[in-house]
Amino acid sequence: MTAALHTSSITSLPLIARGKVRENYAVGEDRILMIASDRISAFDVIMDEPIPGKGALLTQMALFWFDKLDGIVPNHLTGDDPLSVVTAAEQAQVRGRAMLVKRLKPLPIEAVVRGYLAGSGWAEYKTNGQVCGVQLPAGLQNASKLPEPIFTPATKAEMGDHDENIDFDRCVEIIGRDLAERVRDIAIQLYRRAADFALTKGIIIADTKFEFGLDADGTLTLMDEVLTPDSSRYWPAESYAVGSNPPSYDKQFLRDWLEQATVDGKPWGKVAPAPALPAEVISNTAAKYQEALERLTR
Repeated sequence: MTAALHTSSITSLPLIARGKVRENYAVGEDRILMIASDRISAFDVIMDEPIPGKGALLTQMALFWFDKLDGIVPNHLTGDDPLSVVTAAEQAQVRGRAMLVKRLKPLPIEAVVRGYLAGSGWAEYKTNGQVCGVQLPAGLQNASKLPEPIFTPATKAEMGDHDENIDFDRCVEIIGRDLAERVRDIAIQLYRRAADFALTKGIIIADTKFEFGLDADGTLTLMDEVLTPDSSRYWPAESYAVGSNPPSYDKQFLRDWLEQATVDGKPWGKVAPAPALPAEVISNTAAKYQEALERLTR
């Protein structure tokens, strides 16, 4: 395995943005080099220790899903080789973990689709029987499968803040009714195709978030990562049971450890700096990501 990459440093291209996991570099006026680092965040705090191989796995999985979802909506891939736009000395930071994509105008909302009741959706349902303004049947439990997948958008938060769940009317106010309806319908269609396929591999996709942008012609385009364990809740079908949180192929192992972690003898307060991750947590988290990719692609 190649060395872990916590933070890329491509000096031959201008840095546009550095997120929790990815760095985006400008390639001319119309393309972006998107590099997936091995950073991992939990509770909106970036850990100091990288998860070796994570960025390459996320990139492989995103490319796998872009291919599976072909024909529903255009995506941001250019088909160009990411290695072709950096210097020879920089290629090690790019190889296997980058996508060369179209530069788009991102929509200021995240298109969240839920097929099961979990996380913040379950928390809201317990208080008012709804999720983001969508009324749901009474008597559902944690991890219950919903009668139909639902669109529950969110606003994009600045780094370090939490995304805010919103209802469809607020989504319409932000991006307009026509665009909101198209995003909703396409996101649900993408989720259905992905969830149906994943189930044949023994994986339940409980929920996921998609991001969309507009190209220069105003064409709605699927962008960023897609259906990775960082943007989705993956459950192994064989251990799924209504009423409890199934084990998941994502950061849950890390989150569970952090919930018990201490800093200077006191419980960690979920603010930076994060506690140092032991080798066991790093290796087990890496193994979960690897298992998810292997199950999907075998």
